[in-house]
Amino acid sequence: MNILITGAKGFVGRNLVENLKNIRDGKNRTRPSLSIGEICEYDRENTPEDLEEYCAKADFVFNLAGVNRPQDPKEFEEGNFGFASVLLDTLKKHKNNCPVMLSSSVQASLAGRYRGSEYGRSKKAGEDLFFAYAEETGAEVLVYRFPNLAGKWVRPNYNSAVGTFCYNISHDLPIRVDDPDTELEILFIDDLLEEMYDALEGHPHRCDYMRSRRGENTDGIPAPVPAENGKYCYAPVTHKVKLGYIADLLYRFADQRKTLIVPSIPYGSFEKKLYSMYLSYLPKEKAVIDLDMKKDERGSFTEVLKTLDHGQFSVNVSKPGITKGEHWHNSKWEFFIVVHGEALIRERQIGSNEVLEFRVSGEKLQAVHMLPGYTHDIINLSEEEDLVTLMWANEIFDPEHPDTFREKVAE
Repeated sequence: MNILITGAKGFVGRNLVENLKNIRDGKNRTRPSLSIGEICEYDRENTPEDLEEYCAKADFVFNLAGVNRPQDPKEFEEGNFGFASVLLDTLKKHKNNCPVMLSSSVQASLAGRYRGSEYGRSKKAGEDLFFAYAEETGAEVLVYRFPNLAGKWVRPNYNSAVGTFCYNISHDLPIRVDDPDTELEILFIDDLLEEMYDALEGHPHRCDYMRSRRGENTDGIPAPVPAENGKYCYAPVTHKVKLGYIADLLYRFADQRKTLIVPSIPYGSFEKKLYSMYLSYLPKEKAVIDLDMKKDERGSFTEVLKTLDHGQFSVNVSKPGITKGEHWHNSKWEFFIVVHGEALIRERQIGSNEVLEFRVSGEKLQAVHMLPGYTHDIINLSEEEDLVTLMWANEIFDPEHPDTFREKVAE
């Protein structure tokens, strides 16, 4: 399958091109039915001759080219309608009735706060052009009205508040939030890519836009209503989030350098996706975090990562022959994983004389439970090498309530 992508160097185009290469080259095996041939990248520096060549051999077209923030509003019509006309005329010239996707916008509804939008009018004109093309040629057209797009490589300080917030906060620059209760519907690029793969496989998500209680946003903007033979298409996974929450969350991400705390980021959640986006803007000097190594004659102990609901990770280094631990907890429990060296881990239930022993080494990684109510220690058995142990505790250490009580395992 040869694929033509217009606007190939834009935010969506760049992500699509690089990820189609992953499928083509066998790096992404999640879409075994897709056989990607040539990826024809068309952008501003390409020639009309390039467009002729690409339209002649394309098996699918993603029309992502468009104008977002021109100096002259007339450029909206030229960029969002004019080029679409040239593209469709070129496909007709070569009698190529392959499927064609159009990147439109929720602003094309011309409803609610988008009423009177020059950009919306140009996008609506592009939609009408595509639907007329489908009527004339019988080609399948897939018109998507995108909400706010987000994800890695969004251009900051351009047309994405989320991209601007990510960039500014990661670079210690101020942001402006006029109304923290403003709600945004956000479509992350990775969710959009999955929908684009669905479209390539021939099963896009279809919808209609209806002015009904079920199919309308609270701000008067029609929302997609799933429909098997709907006129439009849509990406089904989006997130509706308030602007103030986005800003607060990004500041918490930024604070990780000081607190080591990662907020809860469940699989598929808005928080997880936003965190990935935020990290993509980090300057080089912030890609490294200096950790606080607590050193003494026995070795060192370093907290690495903390979570509010899943405990914390630490790294412990013990000098040759050193014993560490010799304490117990009521409800706290831990995993010890020796990654370098050889150790003896001992545990004894409080009030008992029976000692459990585990001989472990970095040659065979094992995770050993430190059981609640058991005093425990770890002994470096080497006389020459440091012992390095990765430790996980089920809660962040609280110096006000340490739940840690000194007691030797054995005399």
